[in-house]
Amino acid sequence: MGANPLQDLGGAGQAVWLDFVQRKMLDERELAAMAEGDGVTGVTSNPSIFEKAIGSGDYDGALKDYVEKDDAEPAILFERLAIEDIQAAADQLRPVYDARNGRDGYVSLEVSPYLAMDTEGSLIEARRLWKEVDRPNLMIKIPGTHAGVPAIRTLIGEGINVNVTLLFSLDAYLAVAEAHMAGLEALAAKGGDISKVAGVASFFVSRIDAKIDGAIDARLNAGAGADEAALKAVRGKVAIANAKIAYQHYLKLIATPRWKALAAKGAGVQRLLWASTGAKDPTYSDVLYVETLIGPDTVNTMPPKTMDAFRDHGKVAETLAQDIAGAEHVLAEAQRLGLDLDGVTKTLVADGVKLFADAADGLYAAVADKRIKALGDGLNGQSFSLPDAVKASVEQLTEKARAEAWVRRLWSGDAGLWTGKDEAQWLGWLGAGKGEAIDLDSLAILRGKVDEARFNHVLLLGMGGSSLGPEVLGEICAKAEGAPELLVLDSTDPTQIARFAARIDPARTLFVVSSKSGTTLEPDILQRYFFDLAQKAVGPEASSHFVAVTDPGSHLETLAKTERFARTFLGDPAIGGRFSVLSNFGMVPAVAAGVDVAGFMARTQTMVRACAPSAPPKANPGVALGLALGAGALAGRDKVTILASPALAPVGAWLEQLIAESTGKIGKGLIPVAGEAIGAPSVYGKDRVFAYLALKGDADADQDRAVAALEAAGQPVVRIILANREDLGQEFFRWEIATAIAGAVIGIDPFDQPDVEASKIKTRALTDSYEKSGALAPEKPFLEVGGVALYADERNAKALQAGDGSLEGVLAAHFKRAGAGDYLGLLAYIDRDPAHVKTIASLQARLRDATGCATVVGFGPRFLHSTGQAYKGGPNSGVFLEITTDHPKDLQVPGRKFSFGVVEAAQARGDLEVLNERGRRTLRAHLGVDVGGGLKTLVAACEEAVSKAAVG
Repeated sequence: MGANPLQDLGGAGQAVWLDFVQRKMLDERELAAMAEGDGVTGVTSNPSIFEKAIGSGDYDGALKDYVEKDDAEPAILFERLAIEDIQAAADQLRPVYDARNGRDGYVSLEVSPYLAMDTEGSLIEARRLWKEVDRPNLMIKIPGTHAGVPAIRTLIGEGINVNVTLLFSLDAYLAVAEAHMAGLEALAAKGGDISKVAGVASFFVSRIDAKIDGAIDARLNAGAGADEAALKAVRGKVAIANAKIAYQHYLKLIATPRWKALAAKGAGVQRLLWASTGAKDPTYSDVLYVETLIGPDTVNTMPPKTMDAFRDHGKVAETLAQDIAGAEHVLAEAQRLGLDLDGVTKTLVADGVKLFADAADGLYAAVADKRIKALGDGLNGQSFSLPDAVKASVEQLTEKARAEAWVRRLWSGDAGLWTGKDEAQWLGWLGAGKGEAIDLDSLAILRGKVDEARFNHVLLLGMGGSSLGPEVLGEICAKAEGAPELLVLDSTDPTQIARFAARIDPARTLFVVSSKSGTTLEPDILQRYFFDLAQKAVGPEASSHFVAVTDPGSHLETLAKTERFARTFLGDPAIGGRFSVLSNFGMVPAVAAGVDVAGFMARTQTMVRACAPSAPPKANPGVALGLALGAGALAGRDKVTILASPALAPVGAWLEQLIAESTGKIGKGLIPVAGEAIGAPSVYGKDRVFAYLALKGDADADQDRAVAALEAAGQPVVRIILANREDLGQEFFRWEIATAIAGAVIGIDPFDQPDVEASKIKTRALTDSYEKSGALAPEKPFLEVGGVALYADERNAKALQAGDGSLEGVLAAHFKRAGAGDYLGLLAYIDRDPAHVKTIASLQARLRDATGCATVVGFGPRFLHSTGQAYKGGPNSGVFLEITTDHPKDLQVPGRKFSFGVVEAAQARGDLEVLNERGRRTLRAHLGVDVGGGLKTLVAACEEAVSKAAVG
């Protein structure tokens, strides 16, 4: 025996491989030294090994360089690092490979453990890794699962070396041995050189004893009776016996005529490789699973600790073929004693796949964290301040989401993540985030046409998802010098329409008509009105001032062709309106208004990669936010209160629609609260989660102190920091991911809107009736005071009888209907001009402070395509005050018998009817023709009602 037992193993026919890889050892050429000094002839790696290596800090510099020069999602960043390591290891072992004519000197790299049950996915990744590593002494690791076996056969048949991993049972070994031979035969049949293809079958040894010994110990501790001695006799021996019998099968296989025919063509054997050879039981010899498994044409891949031990005191003898009868007896006894080796091996395969997937999660999380640090301000920041109960819930949900692969399931379109219905058909927004839903060249052409036409304004005519995203882009993002101003009109209020019409010169305006379905009422009648204005201004040239954004095959696409619009940009039918901002629905108006869309989308990619399928929940900004929102909902904290530094304030309107319309249904959901002035901690209940979005350099010191006070008071607060306005796209994508994940937590389909259509149906019935009769059905108020008329259905009117008959008394009775966990809603069908917005916002804060209830504001009909879904379909916790008015200066809709004022009235009535049908607590206040005076009276009455402590 020589001085180094590791070297002696080679003389016994067993190759020594190192089950470890790390950048430092490669940089210092330790592997090459081990090849020379210890006779190491191969290297194996797996996610667990790389997870530990990444944590060493060896890779920080290289990772930072990649992030700065060619950023990517965590899996791709890791893969680049891993490939560099594998290439370096392969190069250091290349002399071994050459000296042994390709029979040894291999380095193994595993396909993603997430693909263990995916044959086609494993093939695709294996081929790609083989090509990218580009070393003949590479082995691709494929698990010996049912899905892995056909992949093994195919890859061997393509001349790709394969290390079959996660083998425990004899049946599994025979299946992969058959696959290996069949692959060689297929390669030979097409003229391939089978002498250049190598393979190993990796048996995991000690894990079997760990399981079996645990079962034995449990039996012994419980009192095994007559079986005690037999159980003790097989303890620590089943795994070795199993391996010895596997080797006997190997010997029989290579003696068959079939194998000899392959060998005659130069084929090398598929060696058995003993993996998991570190002893798990401290009472066993630390070289047990080396000394007992030594034999020709085998490999033992050892972790460094086991290798050190064997180098120190290992003994070499050809033990693998010894005492086969004894091995057979051990396995027979294991069966007689009911130790269920078959069941154990099946469990170990599943456990092995899970352990490697868990390790991959940890590995990618480590890479994701390092990437985030390397990006600095390039990625919008996010931090959480959560009370203990919510924090604990988030931690539990995070582990659940990781273990159940929520992120990968989201990106792969697994509808089972939600309700198992048609959710997979509505995930086009994921591709839109990557820029797949727009054509930058086409957008650049539009931008050139806008410059050439010297337009002063871009007027967007749309509702909901077609309007709110563009509005936020227009108000927050920087524009090119001289670009036209973007205006967004999403109302049927005639005063508001007239105000916009007076603001523009139709001859110098580009009109963008935006509607996914192409049949939405508001864009249709707004298009009619402004097309008529444009025709009066420029005659036949009016069509050249119009651009349509719609889904393929819609009525709007047909109209645009008929009317010869300048351009039609098509959407993706797999993207719902509220998720469409990063598609043509957001980017067409943005580019027309001078936003650098190419730069905007490039900056957005930083967040898209952070939320990628390989970013585990705890390191995934969008998923982490969604889990926090979902945990809040489960804890009764369903009022998502959006706070923003001044420059980012407009984003609240977009977030309102995304959150409310996505989650508010079947009596569940989140109620977003935007525009509510921040208050002292004492005015808030335990039904809130706060999201504070701040732009660096845009600090409001009072606001910052108020948010800090909320955190100190134990309110859950999410802080999001943007370094640049142009990073707004990162928030669009983060919140889209978060909303989808929150939907999974809550248990709803985040992509449908079942209650939005109900209001449309009511409105359509009212407007159709008007076109037939020339009037809306008359209504009778139950109270009229000071120019303000109050309306309610029978159920709500009865509940308001507790008032004293005065306007203040009825309002007090109405507000008193709100209790802990409820919210108040001010739904105003009036012109959304700055003065009205300020007045309503002031009332919003006053009601919140007086009642302690979250208070939301919606201007109609705008909110019908936004938060209206949650008000009707979400939790029945809203107490609504609808505000309507008459229109002495109404506007006729061209080509229709009704006016815009009639439409707005029909929308208000229709939505109120649906709210009432849903059992909501409602009251309508009609202001008459004097909107300013009526609103002043109503606000004063509301303030009087709450100031008298009428609300308990």
